[in-house]
Amino acid sequence: MSDNEDVRLTAWVHGRVQGVGFRWWTRSRALELGLTGYAANRPDGRVQVVAQGPRDPCEQLLLLLQSGETPGHVDTVVADWSPRGEAISGFSER
Repeated sequence: MSDNEDVRLTAWVHGRVQGVGFRWWTRSRALELGLTGYAANRPDGRVQVVAQGPRDPCEQLLLLLQSGETPGHVDTVVADWSPRGEAISGFSER
């Protein structure tokens, strides 16, 4: 995949990331980068982040998720890359 090709990043964020403003923070960063997708709380305490757009901004979002400068406390981020999926409008918190 080239830097300009649209991709889908699916990231599972482990740690203390629910109830601390993490999804709102992720949404703000994603919108600043021009990405679409969502951040969703999972029943096991993780947050799932799905972001679509050009590869470079998606990689920037992944770096931000791993930066340690997020609300709460991130232990680990597991990322999966795939071709862009069906169109997603905006970036939402679920």
